[in-house]
Amino acid sequence: MQIHAALAPRAGAPFLTRLLQLDDPRPDEVLVRIAGVGICHTDLVAQAGIWPVAFPIVLGHEGSGVVERVGEKVTKVKPGDRVLMSFSACGHCPSCGDHEPAYCYQLTALNIGGPRADGTHTLHDGAQPVTGSYFGQSSFATHSLTRERNLVKVPEAVPLDIAGILGCGVQTGAGAILRSMDCRSGRSLLVIGGGAVGLSAVMAAKVRGLGRILLAERLDSRRDIAMELGVTDFVNPPTGDLAEAVLALLPDGVDYVLDTTGVPTLIEQVPRLIARRGTFGFVGLPPGSHTGMNLPFGLMDAMRRGLTLRGIIEGDSDIEGFIEYLMDLYQAGRFPFEKLVRKFPMPEINNAIEAQHRGDCVKVVLIP
Repeated sequence: MQIHAALAPRAGAPFLTRLLQLDDPRPDEVLVRIAGVGICHTDLVAQAGIWPVAFPIVLGHEGSGVVERVGEKVTKVKPGDRVLMSFSACGHCPSCGDHEPAYCYQLTALNIGGPRADGTHTLHDGAQPVTGSYFGQSSFATHSLTRERNLVKVPEAVPLDIAGILGCGVQTGAGAILRSMDCRSGRSLLVIGGGAVGLSAVMAAKVRGLGRILLAERLDSRRDIAMELGVTDFVNPPTGDLAEAVLALLPDGVDYVLDTTGVPTLIEQVPRLIARRGTFGFVGLPPGSHTGMNLPFGLMDAMRRGLTLRGIIEGDSDIEGFIEYLMDLYQAGRFPFEKLVRKFPMPEINNAIEAQHRGDCVKVVLIP
């Protein structure tokens, strides 16, 4: 079938709206008509060429929509079902067997690789193959091919066009608090970065009942929404000395720190502001790097203070149960993730990215 998609033609180039050919679903595949798709930092890292993706490519990995067709081996969903799509995992490695698919042994191959396992492509631009299985969905498009393992059903009470952001950025922030670090109620938390991941962590911290929730964010325009979602202390020190500002509020340091930025000058301050027996979780990618940076903790210091350092992918989410839990919280009025969203028509994707970079909005959702 023919579909419209936002195509990244080469590394660093703006997106182009293209008419592409999408394969029919194979026996184990599901065709989803996209209602909305979030723009995640991971998409932009891939577009920039920092990740080893093959161009041209259709990105997008926070899609949601309605099932249109299913292959004969698919049993989880049927045409007409409302679904969101999340990351891919193999389902049979040791991590998947432990219900930790975010650490699947095949995570990179399944999500960043490109073609199907047999080397064929789901998308073509005329005779040219297009990488079309990004995170098992490539949902910057009107339609997407995925597999049932990627899917979670969406209740009628959850807005379908924005539900897809639960599949990556939101579950990463919320899962960092509720699963990866398993923050204890009454304790203190510093979230570094007030984007969609950071503010999702704030909402989860409020659900968990943390006593002090600090947000370090350079954009003062985020203050109002941050306080509405649960932040008790908004920190934007004019001198850039984050540790000094945090210690002025909590002289013994903060119990949990979550970095969502990957900014070295901020991460380097964490040893000064974290409390004894504190936990430092990190999800942010350092700007312009796919190799990362060294953590600023000496071995003896970490031992002496009893620190826990926790790398986090996808909030340690087992998508079937955890995303359903977040949707239950939303329906109970306790997880208002819709407050993060600003919608743009999909052909305006480049303008939407610029608006997000400027801080005009927290989270962009593209509507086909």
